[in-house]
Amino acid sequence: MTVSRVINGHTNVRAATRDAVNLAIAALNYAPNPAARSLAGAGRARIGLLYSNPSAGFLSELLVGSLDGASRSDVQIIIEKCELGDHEMEVTQRLIDGGIDGVVLPSPLCESDAIIELLVAAGVPTVAVATSRSLDKILTIRIDDRDAALTMMRHVMALGHRRIGFISGNPNVTASADRLEGYRAALAEAGVAPDETLIAQGLYTYRSGLDAAEQLLGLADPPSAIFASNDDMAAATVAVAHRRGMDVPGDLTVCGFDDTTLSTAIWPELTTIHQPIADMARGAIELLVSQIRRSKDAEPINPHRLFDFTLIRRQSDAAPRQRPRASRPAPERQRS
Repeated sequence: MTVSRVINGHTNVRAATRDAVNLAIAALNYAPNPAARSLAGAGRARIGLLYSNPSAGFLSELLVGSLDGASRSDVQIIIEKCELGDHEMEVTQRLIDGGIDGVVLPSPLCESDAIIELLVAAGVPTVAVATSRSLDKILTIRIDDRDAALTMMRHVMALGHRRIGFISGNPNVTASADRLEGYRAALAEAGVAPDETLIAQGLYTYRSGLDAAEQLLGLADPPSAIFASNDDMAAATVAVAHRRGMDVPGDLTVCGFDDTTLSTAIWPELTTIHQPIADMARGAIELLVSQIRRSKDAEPINPHRLFDFTLIRRQSDAAPRQRPRASRPAPERQRS
């Protein structure tokens, strides 16, 4: 009990005793186990949420779901912004030193092996949200990004489109590769030869979407449809099309991914893949709390959860407009 009082900063410990406990802690290189502390005290767990996602829409949904999940589970949530690089390690270590009980790592931070190894070594339960990696050391919550992209592509091709542009996501995010794979799989399924000029690199930001859309629509033979890897880049594509005097969806079908608030804040509203970000965040908090509070004799929990996605059709897609064929001169009659 005396050691516990010292560790938790209680004042009712004599100075000499406190010094002796601190010396023993230093000699043993002891650090309290956050999960054990939360379980033993049956107190309010403290969960850290680190974020570094460039999409405001994604972040908004993530925060709404996380805060709701924290309220339902009676846990305190600590939100920290991380800049990619050394800062993310500094913030993570600060949470560990502060006795955090668990951590939620949304994309793209959940792709960082360094952060994961740091949390695992400290014994902090961690859940990755929206990753496509198979992770054995931590909990994961995700959708099937490949199948979602394949579903969208099948929809666009069923409208009659064959020349379809694709704006890929940040190459450092595993979901980006899965969505690109779904795009390619749909083309192969329909027997459409792939054209690498129809694939433009994006970074999940609106700015990168503008650049990618300009690249695709500036082709000598531009696509009749563009599928962007998130709603921010899809919205940017609509803006570029309008700037070029194109009608969406009459001249160009545009589809997105995520179904964030931005998808219904622009005109026309976006056809998109609904990724249940808020529900996934709630699930992440619930999964983490279950891991933190479970006893050694409790039944093991499922460490990996796959959520369903939905294709949401709105006003930004249509059948391709038939381009008029060049008129040909009538054949001359042969003279007898």
